[in-house]
Parts: sequence; C-alpha cells; structure tokens
Amino acid sequence: MAIAGKACTLTILIILCFALAYCEAYAKGVVRGVPDTFRGSNLARHDVPAPGEKIFNVLQFGAKPDGRKDNTQAFIQAWRAACDFKGPSRLLIPGGSFLISQVVFGGPCGGTTPKVVQILGTLKGSTDISEYPEAYWIVFESIVGLVVTGSGKGILDGQGDSVWKYNDCSHSSDCQPLPANLRLNKVTNGVIRGLTSLNSKGVHLFITNCEIIRARNLHITAPADSPNTDGIHVSHSNDVRIAKSTIRTGDDCVSIIQGATNIRINKVTCGPGHGISVGSLGKYENEEDVKGITVKNCTLVGTDNGVRIKSYPGSKESSASSMLFQDIIMNNVKNPIIIDQGYCPNSKCSNKPPSRVRLSDIHYINIRGTSSTPNAVELFCSSQYPCQNVELHDIDLKSQQRGPTAASCTNAKVRFGGKMNPPPCK
Repeated sequence: MAIAGKACTLTILIILCFALAYCEAYAKGVVRGVPDTFRGSNLARHDVPAPGEKIFNVLQFGAKPDGRKDNTQAFIQAWRAACDFKGPSRLLIPGGSFLISQVVFGGPCGGTTPKVVQILGTLKGSTDISEYPEAYWIVFESIVGLVVTGSGKGILDGQGDSVWKYNDCSHSSDCQPLPANLRLNKVTNGVIRGLTSLNSKGVHLFITNCEIIRARNLHITAPADSPNTDGIHVSHSNDVRIAKSTIRTGDDCVSIIQGATNIRINKVTCGPGHGISVGSLGKYENEEDVKGITVKNCTLVGTDNGVRIKSYPGSKESSASSMLFQDIIMNNVKNPIIIDQGYCPNSKCSNKPPSRVRLSDIHYINIRGTSSTPNAVELFCSSQYPCQNVELHDIDLKSQQRGPTAASCTNAKVRFGGKMNPPPCK
C-alpha cells in the first residue's frame, strides 16, 4: 500500500509539473506541440452555421450599421456572450457599415471550439488616433480555436489615409507604430480567411505569440506610398501558413521577424510593396532565432524587392536558417534576390560593427522573370559571420531593360546549379 501511495503521489506530481509547464508556456505566448484541429478540413464550411450553433448578432446588442455610431461596446458585449457560451457559437456582424474604435476580443472562451466570427459587413476604424492607446485596432488574444471569416464579403477599413501623415518612422528608428488593422496574440489553432483589409493605419495583419494559424484568401490593399503598411507581419509564432492571397501595400507584403518558425507562404501575389522579407533581424536585444521558412509558388509584380533577407549592422547574436524560396515569378522587380546584412533604413548605422545574425541553409530554386535593376542577385552578408550553405539553382532573371543582368556575392559561401542567368558570382 505504501508503494502504491508513493506511486500515486509521484503521478500527481508529474501531472502538476506538466500542467505548470503548460501554463507557463501559455503565459509566454506560444503553446508548442498541440494538434492541428484544422488539418485536412474544408475551411469554407465555417461560412455556414453548423446545426445547433448559437448565433450572437451584434444588432441584438445595440450595434447600428450606419457608419456613424460608435459600436465598440456592442461588439464587446456580443463577443463576450459568444465566447462564454458553453456550446458551439458564432459572433455575426451582418451587412452594413459599423464604426468601431480599438476593441479586444479576449479569451479564454468556454465550451465548444472553434469560436466563429463572421464578418459580412464593413468595419470602419475610428480616425481619432487618441482612441488607440496601443498599436492595434482589432485584436483577438488568448484563444484556443478561432475562425474569423469574411466569406468573401467582409472588409476591415482602417481609414489609414486620415493618419498616415503622423507616421515619422522614415526619420526615427524609435517611432511609435500606428495601429494594425488586425492582431492575433496568443491564439492557438486559428483561421483568418475571406477578408479584405483596406488602408490599415499600420500593419494589416500582425500575428504574434501564436501557434497553428491559417491565413487564406485574403485581399490586402493600401497605396504604394502608404508608410509601414506591411501586409502580414509574423513574430514569435510557430506553424503559420499564408496562402492564396493578394497583397498590395506600401511596405513588405509579408515580413517575418524574430521567433518565427515553420512559416509557409504559398500562392501569394505581391505588389506593389517591398516584397517578401525575412527581417528586419538584429534590431532588438536577445532576439529569438528564425527557422524553417518556405516561400513557394508566389508572384511579385513591380515590387521594390523580391525575396529579401535583411539584418541590421551592429546587432546582437542570433540566427536565421533553413529557408527555401522556390517556384517564384518576378515581373519587373527591383532586387529580385537579395540578402542585405547592412540594412539601415534611417542612415544612422555608420561605424557600426558587422551584423551578428548568422544566416545559413538558404535555397533559391526555380526563380524566373524580369529584374528592373542590373543586379538581379545581390548577396551582401556579414563579414563577421559569412552566409553559409547558400544555394542558387535554376535562376533565370532577365533585364526589364536592355542588357544582361549580374550577380554580386559578398561574404557568402554559394553553390550554383542548373540554368544560371545572371551568371554565377565570381
């Protein structure tokens, strides 16, 4: 009996340890190793309420679709009811125009997952910047099991053209970012699909501290000269898949920064914008590594960069590795393939030591199209930590103008294979 009692006590202690470890991981953000509940499922099925699903319509909570009344509190109350409901539930935002300011749709939620948010109308962000104490407009956070669907109709209109004049990030590295249209924070097993994000004040979709996120069939739009309107920004997250989306912005179509692992981008059309970027890296203290980035079957049109890896000089040590860029079409793109480890957007980096971000295992395969700059391939790596195991295979980048294209490789260990246009670096 004594042995059995000790075994029981030990079992309880082990369970408690696992529980405490899980809670600590959840508090920090990403919960690793959870099953993907959406694997192999038809995500479009969430556009139609399931049998027995309770619908919480924001109109029932006092929201007015007139584009003038502030509906923030009505939205929060409707969400709270849907989130706390013990069975399957849906927050419904019907057709019409709804004005809201900063809103937090927070969990954890009770009952059956996923919780579904269906946006069939247009949400308009308040243009009073004082109503945004933090750099987001709409945030979903601390939720396990979430579907946000626009069913091809929903629009998030940040009305950013009213506040872009306040953006001073081109002059200051310590600037305050303007609010993102949509932010996911500490969401596990989440889907964002069928939405249009229009004229965000800042980043359109910001994914951070998340695990297993699917972003599909998104239309992200802002003028080419809109400042810092990145399409999708990913940090501190694992297993994020971005697919079948069109992104036209004034900054990176997709930007992947510290702590991002196992990120897959497939069938994305980008442009105008600054391309698809890993980085900027090395900007902050104690940055987490980036690993496992796959970009495939994408088309870039008229962008300022193609596929880019960028890091600041003078950075602390970190790494970015296991990156694949494959089957990509470039149409009149500046710098189609570029590594820039001397990235310095504010021109305040003179006399700084080389970047200490270690780049390795980078593969560029079957990238073709036209370059608007003579150097179609520009690999500028750190003199302290040269790029390791870089592969270029079957590259065919012709000049948009007359004349040949060229490749430049500095501090990079590169191997070439297949067709190479421009010719390999010497």
